[in-house]
Formats: sequence, C-alpha cells, structure tokens
Amino acid sequence: MSGAAPAKPVVDLADGEWHRLHPASPLLRGGLVFIAIAGFVIANLRERVVEFFLVIFAPGQLDDGFGEWSDENDWGRDPIGGIVANNLVGWALLGVLLVVVLVIAGFWLSWRMHTFRVTPEAVEVRSGILFRSHRSARLDRIQGINITRPVFARLFGAAKLEVQVAGQSGNMQLAYLGSSLTDGLRRDILRLASGARATKSGPASAVALPTVTSGDAAAEPLPGAAPAAEPATIGSRAGAIVGQRVDEFLAPELDPELAPPESVVHIPVGRIVGSTLLGGAALWMLALAGIVVAGIVSRQLWMLFTFVPAAIGIVSYLWSRITKSLRYSIAGTPDGVRVGYGLLSTANHTIPPGRIHAVEATQWIFWRPFGWWSVRINVAGQSVTNGSEAAQRTQVLPVGTAEDVQRVIALLLPEAAEDGAVAAQIGSGLTGRAGREGDRFSATPKRGAWLHPFSWRRIGWSVSDGIALLRRGSLVRRLVLVPLARMQSVALSAGPVRRGLGLAELRLHTVVGPVVPSLPVIDREAGEALFAQLADEAVERANEDRSQHWGRETADA
Repeated sequence: MSGAAPAKPVVDLADGEWHRLHPASPLLRGGLVFIAIAGFVIANLRERVVEFFLVIFAPGQLDDGFGEWSDENDWGRDPIGGIVANNLVGWALLGVLLVVVLVIAGFWLSWRMHTFRVTPEAVEVRSGILFRSHRSARLDRIQGINITRPVFARLFGAAKLEVQVAGQSGNMQLAYLGSSLTDGLRRDILRLASGARATKSGPASAVALPTVTSGDAAAEPLPGAAPAAEPATIGSRAGAIVGQRVDEFLAPELDPELAPPESVVHIPVGRIVGSTLLGGAALWMLALAGIVVAGIVSRQLWMLFTFVPAAIGIVSYLWSRITKSLRYSIAGTPDGVRVGYGLLSTANHTIPPGRIHAVEATQWIFWRPFGWWSVRINVAGQSVTNGSEAAQRTQVLPVGTAEDVQRVIALLLPEAAEDGAVAAQIGSGLTGRAGREGDRFSATPKRGAWLHPFSWRRIGWSVSDGIALLRRGSLVRRLVLVPLARMQSVALSAGPVRRGLGLAELRLHTVVGPVVPSLPVIDREAGEALFAQLADEAVERANEDRSQHWGRETADA
C-alpha cells in the first residue's frame, strides 16, 4: 500500500552552500568530443572492425574470403590487422576497456570535484582533479549574466550560466546546470548584486523538485523534471520528461510576463533573411561565386581549391547569422535588459542597470532603402576580440526599424527615455545632416570637407541630460550615445593638417568594445569648449549615479 507522497524538496542554489553541477555536465563538456572521435575512427575502420569480430566469433567464415593471417596479406598493414595477426586481440580489448573505464572515472571525478556556491558577496567556483583552482567573482562587479542552451544540452534539460565580470578572462561559467534551476539562480545573483540582500518572499531560486514514489519509499528527485501531481510509473515519468523537453524547445526564450508587451521588440523572419543577404558578407559571397564560375569557364581548376573553401565558410557564417537571430526578442525587466535569440541552440543574457558604457546604431548603405538599423553596445568584460559568441552578445538589435532603435535605446539608457529632448535628438542623429531643417546637432564647419568630403555634413554632436550623442558616416551611418556617468576619459587631438584647417579630432574613451565614440573633425574652438563641458559634467554625473545599486534604491523607496 502506497503511503502519502512526501513533501517536495526545495533547492536554493544561492544559500551560501557548495553545490554540484548537472550530472550530465562531463558528457556535455568533453564527452561528446570523445564520442565523436570514437565514431570517426570506427567509421573509417568499419570494414576491419566487422572482420575483427568475425575473426573472434566465427573464424571459419573468413578462410575463403580473407586467407591466412600473414605479413603478405594486407591485414598486417593497419592497426586492427596487426592486432589480429599478432594474436593481441585479448590485450586490445583489455586496453579499450581500460580506456573507457578511465574516461568514465575521469568524467565522474571532474563532476565530483567541480562545485560552486553563491554568497552575499561573490560567486565562487572550485574545480580540478590534480591541479585545484578556486575562482571568485564579486557580485558588485557583475556586468551581466548569460544563459546558453546548446541543442545537445537541451536534450538533457541542462543549460550553461556565465557570470560576466569586468576584466580580461574574468567571466565565470557554470556548465551545466538544470535548465529549470538556471533562471532562478540568475534572479538570485542579480538580486544580491543589486544591493537587495533579502526579499520578503524568500529566495527566488528555491525550486520545488518533483519526486517519484513507489510504495512507501521516495525516489531521488529528478533535477529539471516537470512537477508530478501523483505517484508515477517509469513510463509516465519518461513521458513527462519528453513532454517537458518538447515544451522547452517550443517555449519563447523570454517570458512575455517579465515585461509589458510594448517594451518588447520582435524581428520578422523576412527582415532577418533580407538584411543578411544585403550585408557585406553576402557581397563577398557573390564575388567568390563569380570567381569560381570564371575559373570553371576558363578551366582554371586551381581556383576551385582556393576559393571554394572560402565560399563554404561565408555560407556557414551567413547561415549562423540567420539562425542566431531567429526567435529574437529584447525586453526590460526589473533587473535590467534581457536579450534572447536562437532556434535550436538558444541563448539569453541580462545586462543590469548601470553597466552599459556606449550604444551605437548603425545603418549599412544597402539597408537604407528599407530603413533598417542595428544596435551594438560596450559592456565591461565583453569585447569583439573574445570570439563570435561575445560579439553576438554586444549586438542587442541585429536589424530593426528606426522606431525599434528608439525603443531599444529607451531600454538600454532609461535616462534618455525620460528626457524628451534626447528622444528628439536621436531621430536627428539617425537620419539628419547639417543644413537640414529641424536638425538638432551642432555641425562641423564646411572646411571639414577637405578631410571628409562625403560625410562631413553627417558629422555632428549634441549633449543633453548627461548623454553625449555623436553622429558620423556616409556609407555606414553611425549614431553613438555615451552616458557621461560611465565615460572613462575624453581626448582632443590635432595633427599639422587639422591645425592648419583650424580643426581637431575628439574621442570619448569607454571600456573596450565594438563601439568607438569619436568625432573625426570638429572646429578647434568648439572642440575645446566641448572637451571642457564633457570633462566637467562626467565627474558630476558619476558622483550622482546610483544605477548600479538599483535594488537598494527600490528597497529604500
């Protein structure tokens, strides 16, 4: 007779205690590579593998087909043939078994020795078998939290959480956690980083895990499984897991309930495909295709070996850009801006308030007839030199309209949304130019055409409510917004040519990233006045800025 179902255990990953990762973590981190290598070897030696087992279990069937085992036979010319010819089958099987056992033992030990904990001050990770390491990331230095769900990890109900901190190679990964626990852990880390040390409702990541009962004994909880309303059999339990995985694949990357609908930007699939095909990489693809066709027509086959691999690489890049932009969404949450994207392998990252150092809206010339723009940001700890994944995170809007740009900037820089003058200046910064009616930017003088004949009318600047707006570019239009509270420094320089023309170059320094805030030409006297204004106001704004402790301000209110 079955007893009453026990209370569901509660898991709080931010309780200050040491916790282990998902049991499938070793397989997802390195086991798939091991399996792939083994599959590659078996695929290339499949005929010998089949013959090898026939020799062991049915040697008489090979007498007519393969002859005697000798050095004259080609069997002795490959590893498997050499093993059979030298009667080392037993030792070979023992060696393979030993390697498998060692690999499994290594995976198990790496999982046992890899632990983490979240305290009110830091996220700590201990790992290593022979050489131990202990890393700590201060919560008040967190620049963002990224959650990645690769397609294979999603099959196991797992996800990778990365804590992004300032500094080179400072990011800390928890690969992998139960997918149902990852979002809760992110909430707790951001809550602690915001300065709110406690909440009335208790830990946000306290997740009730389901249990399966059989008789009077309760089974171990299944991490990440769907809650069970009643005692379940093995079949129903497996069905529940499969159903949950399907729901996870179909669920949106961002929860629509996290933000009001008007604060979310969605990108149509047609716009994603069209913008990718009209991008610079697509032009390179057309050029390479023309070269390959010319090589075939002229029978210069060497061109195929030179340019076809490059064309394959560009096609792969274009396909990756399309798939990574599918199911894209951006939303404002109480803990910052959250961006999600991806089709099979999904990712989302949260940028807390006060962490964005620069925002740039760009428009490639082939996008201009459609009014499309993209938006990138500078965040400490993220740089385009860190790889394609980091570059993807710095792009918060792959392609959107001018209205989408306005909404995204309002999410990234709330202080800009609060000031109506800044919102109007953003419109002038996107499409305005010197001399156009209604333009709100200070422009560079006409003598700047000697240095920038095609884009000097686009070069301009404006400062309003603690935000510097810089625009430039003709072939690629650019509008950069820099919150002065997070500006690192400002520089005004002039070489002999600029000095002769009474011009200078102004550059605003922020953390390293894809956005480079600069004015290539500016009147020298106006540049000196702007330099003094930015330097003074940056100090004043930095002293007044409290956005990095958003949770503490909310609690005080």
